[in-house]
Amino acid sequence: MVPPESLAAFIVAAVVLIVIPGPSVLFTIGRALALGRIGGLLSVLGNALGLLPVIGLVALGVGGIVAQSIVLFTIVKVAGALYLMFLGVQAIRHRNRTAEAATNGIAPRSHWRQLGEGFIVGITNPKTIAFFVAVLPQFVDLDSGSVPLQMIELGLVFFVIALISDAAWALAAAAARTWFGKSPKRIATLSATGGGLMIGLGGILLFTGNEH
Repeated sequence: MVPPESLAAFIVAAVVLIVIPGPSVLFTIGRALALGRIGGLLSVLGNALGLLPVIGLVALGVGGIVAQSIVLFTIVKVAGALYLMFLGVQAIRHRNRTAEAATNGIAPRSHWRQLGEGFIVGITNPKTIAFFVAVLPQFVDLDSGSVPLQMIELGLVFFVIALISDAAWALAAAAARTWFGKSPKRIATLSATGGGLMIGLGGILLFTGNEH
């Protein structure tokens, strides 16, 4: 178990890092604007679930190998960025269909698909791997039991905080989407805006430096 003082310090650090808007927040807002409240929340849940395999890999030491390998890190980074851009293009292409579905109260796509898309974004985010590799070990106490278990514990704490924070952003973005009313044209515009955010985010992640 992580000592209480180390756990408290990690919670403070995690809250500060999570609350500050970053790629995860932009993804959440983009999805909520494009898909609405349910789609946004499912994307948040999927994105958070994508953290769990990463936490396990980091705890077992595999995450460190990926983070230190320029080739592997770049492969994960490019795959994640391109997938984000693909989702953005799809949101823009199908904006009219999304608007029609929203005004008729019909889900534009299956909930499992929305959840799965969020999961892929979460598990292919190289910044998460780099963050866990760099930060989690700093809060582990070598005299307090298994190091991998302590890292998993810290990762799960991060998972819960991220889930709550991103869900709040999704609800806020979905509320703004609802505020624009049921006009198909306005919903289509918001869906395209959400798609644009995801394309822009993918581009930022793709063309930022490879330092890690």
